[in-house]
Amino acid sequence: MAQQVQDAYIVAATRTPVGKAPRGMFKDVRPDDMLVHVLQAVLKQCGGLDPAAVEDVIAGCAMPEAEQGINVARVALLLAGLPDSVPGVTVNRFCASGLQAVSMAADRVRLGEADVIIASGTESMSMVPMMGNKVAMNPALFKRGGEQVAIAYGMGITAEKVAEQWKVSREEQDAFALESHHRAIHAIETGEFRDEITPYPVQENRPDLATLSIHTASVVRDTDEGPRRDTNAEVLARLRPVFAAHGSVTAGNSSQMSDGAGAVVVASEAALRRFNLTPIGRFIGYAVAGVPPEIMGVGPAKAIPKVLQQTGIRQDDLDWIELNEAFAAQSLAVMHDLGLDHAKVNPLGGAIALGHPLGATGAIRVATLLHGLRRHQLKYGMVTMCIGGGMGAASVFEAL
Repeated sequence: MAQQVQDAYIVAATRTPVGKAPRGMFKDVRPDDMLVHVLQAVLKQCGGLDPAAVEDVIAGCAMPEAEQGINVARVALLLAGLPDSVPGVTVNRFCASGLQAVSMAADRVRLGEADVIIASGTESMSMVPMMGNKVAMNPALFKRGGEQVAIAYGMGITAEKVAEQWKVSREEQDAFALESHHRAIHAIETGEFRDEITPYPVQENRPDLATLSIHTASVVRDTDEGPRRDTNAEVLARLRPVFAAHGSVTAGNSSQMSDGAGAVVVASEAALRRFNLTPIGRFIGYAVAGVPPEIMGVGPAKAIPKVLQQTGIRQDDLDWIELNEAFAAQSLAVMHDLGLDHAKVNPLGGAIALGHPLGATGAIRVATLLHGLRRHQLKYGMVTMCIGGGMGAASVFEAL
């Protein structure tokens, strides 16, 4: 007998501001502490929710080792003061880890296996470098070339391959990057992120040369660190390619390495009634798809049609699309292939300006999407991203 699927609602969503790695505002902040911060914040947003009613904490993390290792979800929930009875699990789907966490939480609620789950993500690229502290690729990846080598050599080369295959020019990439900064700066100036960000107090040690002493001060960080007001077309045009000698992908048209965390609370209709919770959104569906690893950036072009077919939502019905800007080249390729309206894609800027803390990005962008939809009285939105290794992920939400 087929099991009836019930609705899964988002009742709270928040994030830290995103810091630049490796020398930004969160360079000395542990990723598990960032996760503690957002877990406590979403629980506080839920008012009458009994923390003991949380049936799992799922945390996405792309490099789950060192300061964000030993099952960072369980570590953080205990440090956040949740009861010992609450379990936790860390999941890794690289850049889509945070979105995967939200999907897994929603699936359990929709199947009636749980009533309240916190889905989240955290990443410190300051403390845990890209690919981790010990890179130990299987040697077989280097023997066959093509897809295997693409996995081993990293994302920049895949962006160059996408730019070449989709004929995305350097000028188009730089223009897209500049627009990302302009949108993000405007969003900050107009308070667009205020509802979704929980300010983070950072302890900073400051030397006093007059007294030869160190003073500790608490500085409250409430604004994303990445957007640059001094960026312009001329500055971007002067940057050299960083992945291929005669390429077009630069630091200026690529996503920033970042630190940050995000969390959402997913609940059933029964939990809404029991704890008097007000939903801010409804989870509709999620899909992942594979593509050749050497062009991993076009993964969303496969995942988006897949999730739309599953959910019965038309692309034209989407009012807001958070397309993670891993690189301008791949974002433009996806938008071109699917005919996405740039006015609806990343209206508040994307990862080129706002940063991309890997495993946290999915949860962070869900918070951005749901608060943005509600604030602008829009209905349907999507979070989507490419994934290292040759994948794409996409999830659809309805604002309530």
